[in-house]
Amino acid sequence: MSEPPGTPQPPPPGASGSPDPGDPTPQEVATDLAAVVGRLLRRLRTTSSDSLLSPSQRSVLARLEGEGPATTAALARAELVRPQSMRLTLGALESRGLVGRAPDPSDGRKSVMSLTDLGRATLAGVRAAKHDWLTEAIAAELDGAERRAVAEAVVFIGRLVEQ
Repeated sequence: MSEPPGTPQPPPPGASGSPDPGDPTPQEVATDLAAVVGRLLRRLRTTSSDSLLSPSQRSVLARLEGEGPATTAALARAELVRPQSMRLTLGALESRGLVGRAPDPSDGRKSVMSLTDLGRATLAGVRAAKHDWLTEAIAAELDGAERRAVAEAVVFIGRLVEQ
């Protein structure tokens, strides 16, 4: 039996915000996305192992590059570690010539750590190794339609991260 003209029809499944029975739940997507992103990050970390930087050392170098010189205490707060741990990390980086120490202009009793040219080059090399691995993996494993799908997913994931 048909409805009289002008009678509202129910929207197709999933069109009005109601979930399509075949759609994954937000919890399922969150679980799968977190697992895949975690595996991707671990894989990216291992692609640049030739630099022999620990994740905390890479993080400190990146922070110094992005935010500029900082004291040990400020870096420890930003990285959510104890000052003693940060001193060890900075000591290892300084011994390799990746960071330099200078007196704090506002308090001569403190030191300010900054990225050296070698530190900047090392960080760039680490990033390049990660980028190269990911580029090669995408080229080898994904066809054009799959690359487009990943590119679209990147936009959506970016939107989630920017919340």
